[in-house]
Amino acid sequence: MTEYDVAVIGSGPGGYVAAIRCAQLGMKTAIIEKYSTLGGTCLNVGCIPSKALLDSSHHYEDAVKHFQEHGIDIPGEVKVNLKQMISRKQGVVDMTTKGIQFLMDKNKIDVFEGVGSFKDATHVNILKNDGKEETIAAKNTIIATGSKPSTLPFITLDKERVITSTEALELKEIPKHMIVIGGGVIGLELGQVYKRLGSEVTVIEYMDRIIPTMDAGLSKELMKSMKKQKVKFNLSHKVKSVERKGKEVIVKADDKKGKEVTFTGDYCLVSVGRRPYTDGLNVEAAGVQMDDRGKIAVNDHLQTNVPNIYAIGDVIRGAMLAHKAEEEGTLVAEVLAGQKPHIDYNLIPGVVYTWPEVAAVGKTEEELKEAGIAYKVGQFPMRALGRARASMDVDGFVKILADASTDEVLGVHMIGARCADLISEAVTAMEFRASAEDIARMSHAHPTYSEAVKEAALAATDDRALHV
Repeated sequence: MTEYDVAVIGSGPGGYVAAIRCAQLGMKTAIIEKYSTLGGTCLNVGCIPSKALLDSSHHYEDAVKHFQEHGIDIPGEVKVNLKQMISRKQGVVDMTTKGIQFLMDKNKIDVFEGVGSFKDATHVNILKNDGKEETIAAKNTIIATGSKPSTLPFITLDKERVITSTEALELKEIPKHMIVIGGGVIGLELGQVYKRLGSEVTVIEYMDRIIPTMDAGLSKELMKSMKKQKVKFNLSHKVKSVERKGKEVIVKADDKKGKEVTFTGDYCLVSVGRRPYTDGLNVEAAGVQMDDRGKIAVNDHLQTNVPNIYAIGDVIRGAMLAHKAEEEGTLVAEVLAGQKPHIDYNLIPGVVYTWPEVAAVGKTEEELKEAGIAYKVGQFPMRALGRARASMDVDGFVKILADASTDEVLGVHMIGARCADLISEAVTAMEFRASAEDIARMSHAHPTYSEAVKEAALAATDDRALHV
């Protein structure tokens, strides 16, 4: 039986980063993955393929709607080749997952393909896809098994017409009418992909606004922008039945007044969140405790109640984000090496990769009000930027929330072109406890989208934005 210092179960961003960091720190490391490719949900059926389709569909929309205004005439009809679009997406996935395999080889990490389950606290069984079993010994184990799409109790996912995000990445045709249940990140991103390609898209959301966990100003601005793109929204609607009849899907919901509303489409994307995935892990054999929401309970060092077993990523508390899992994987590896790492969960950014992109870090206005913290607001519109007008991406704004007395930046919320990249400036500033005036006094290259961050900081500093 092979013995390891660390065994990592799951090879998503949290798991593979944990394995690499453990190997870097001199630990003999194994990683166990049930699927034939490494990378988990994110690389195979999540972050990476969805971004590939978002980019491809964005190019198509630009060609159809905006090229002419730029002085680019394309003779004949511009058509979608969905098969090629999906094929390119898969090529991106394959290249990325092979990159993870390269990193495992480079760092001398042993990769086991199969389902990992606990025999006891120091032994992991691996049921391979050919039916054979192998057991390894591990001084420490990191659980990084991730999450799966959630559904509602009354919905039958047939994965043909009533689908999750996984199937939405592999459709063989462009839907005529896609009904999206859930106005969160995944539903809006994939809804926008198919809206660009020609589908009618209807979003049904239980809450009174889309992206309900983000700042309300972002919700309002994103919905305004997506409405211009002809996406239909039905807020405060409680879905009560989803029924497939042949090539039709019929969704019934009650609106905020309790009146029944019926929606009919040819596809229904169920995007009501994700659930921690621990199926087959057999945590009971190791004595690992779960919380009342099906997540693995951990302490501040991400250690379970069993001292040599840790858990990270979507399977524990907190936001289900790949970059959160990566930070946690690094933290556990360094804890095992005797170091004293730290994660500030308040500074883990959230991003929605629609266009305009949405990004945020720190506290929302709603959270600051609830906590009774006095704050000031600086907001700057993207359309006031020369760079935004040059690219015709004028929707959105940057909003900075700063402490009313100390001027320390407490939250940054932005929507607009390239905000997924811009948010890192805010994370960096807040990591160093910057004031709004600190940001305002830093030179930002002109013309760039990042000037909106400087201007919002100026607005938060004695209301002195220059270009509005």
